[in-house]
Amino acid sequence: MNKALFPSKADLRDDAGSTSRSDLVVAGLQRAIFEHKIAPGTKLSEDEVGDIFGVSRTIVRSALQSLAHSQLVTIEKNRGAFIASPSPREAHEVFEARGLIEPRVATMAAKRMTDQSLEILRIHTEDEHAAMHAGDKGKALALSGGFHLKIADIAGHDVFTSFIHSLISRSSLIIALYWRRADTTCESHSHHALMRAFENRDAAAAEEIMRSHIVDLHSGLNLSGPNTPPLSLADALRQD
Repeated sequence: MNKALFPSKADLRDDAGSTSRSDLVVAGLQRAIFEHKIAPGTKLSEDEVGDIFGVSRTIVRSALQSLAHSQLVTIEKNRGAFIASPSPREAHEVFEARGLIEPRVATMAAKRMTDQSLEILRIHTEDEHAAMHAGDKGKALALSGGFHLKIADIAGHDVFTSFIHSLISRSSLIIALYWRRADTTCESHSHHALMRAFENRDAAAAEEIMRSHIVDLHSGLNLSGPNTPPLSLADALRQD
């Protein structure tokens, strides 16, 4: 079992004031999805997930319902739960929505940027680059999505932030299925450029860089067919 990915059984206790066991299962599965350790289309057996996390089927069922609500999981009658597999049309629509919303959010973030916020973003990009240099592409892409989420948080617009959280979650699945590039170098360059705009509090530059960045991400998708075949949950999580 990947100890870095999954909480310990001690962490899963329902102590007063602690995160519920269901929420911890959700967090563990989300991280596995965002780091591309679980492929879209993977079946999530309640028994198998319960065994991996050391929790009951009731807790697993609650976690899967929560993931279905955020559109990371689909639950099919008489078949069970599966990691969602976005269609090419949905992929286009998600990145079209990101292209409309995120440039505006980048503008707002630049105007609200503080030295403390800049430091948070700087540390995050350093972690992203370290993952890239270590060859951990899944973690690098997960951190890349997290960079966009932090920008949304800095912008301070609750409705936009909620939209972006949903879009980034769906983008992770889309990239897992359709990404055709061998690396994330273009993302690294774009994030550096965004950091320079934020350092200068240049809202216009931040908006234009973000718009170009989303277009570039969209162009990096091969929407003629998925790149990653579905894996069993055991293969995805127990291969180390």
